[in-house]
Amino acid sequence: MANHSVYFGESDGGLVLTNAILLYRSGGAAGQSGHGTPLAAPAFASIHGIVRDDLDRPTIAAGKPLSQAHLRHWTQALGRCVQPEILPDNVLVSHPEMLAWWTAEQVRTGYFALSNPPADLKALSGRTSVPVPYPAHLFIATRSGLDVYALPRSCRPTADTPVLHSPILNIFIEGKLCWGNIAKPKALTVASIADYESAVFDSWSTHPNPGQDLTLTGKGGLVRLWDALAAQRATRFPVRRLKPFLPGRRQARKPCGDAGVTVGDLIARGAA
Repeated sequence: MANHSVYFGESDGGLVLTNAILLYRSGGAAGQSGHGTPLAAPAFASIHGIVRDDLDRPTIAAGKPLSQAHLRHWTQALGRCVQPEILPDNVLVSHPEMLAWWTAEQVRTGYFALSNPPADLKALSGRTSVPVPYPAHLFIATRSGLDVYALPRSCRPTADTPVLHSPILNIFIEGKLCWGNIAKPKALTVASIADYESAVFDSWSTHPNPGQDLTLTGKGGLVRLWDALAAQRATRFPVRRLKPFLPGRRQARKPCGDAGVTVGDLIARGAA
């Protein structure tokens, strides 16, 4: 086995494999719940040193029960590896398992390469990049992907702010970004926000995803709306045409009396 020392540029001397923690559960239960949380069962943990044989291969040595003192020691050691940072105003949540932020409404360059454009389009009949207005947006990045929603107003949202379906063509009706061959950011950090936004705004839009036209009020559908905005050189997106986001509905029709989803609802759902 090769040398398992791992070196980082900012660490004096690098990081070397020194210990291993083994987790045990009764009944041979090795599964986990759908959210990565261990299933309820009696458990035991042991901590082991690492020894090397004559060929410098690491081996797990005999261990001892993992104690609260061990946990405090390693928690403090891991905490020293996390650098504090000042969060920009657009960040709503910064957590090891979630990053949430918003963007104000603005005119951006839109990239369109429609695979089957209607014959009567004025600006988007061929592959083109053109300035178009986008509404304010909410982004929630987790280990499972990126969720994208529109906001009703161009101001910092609160937990009670309702969310709308995004009109961006490469967003599934459930709110998730269709990555396709887009490179995924590897970290949930503030420094990754630009890469996430580039995946949304700088990729080529080829067609609406199934059900997306049902997230819009009025006639014409999303493609014709984007075409009209591009042809008119519009500077504001007609947010009133976006329907409230309702998860789990294949057809985004809001039944009478059905409450919409808020930013707080989405944050809680992503953290579950």
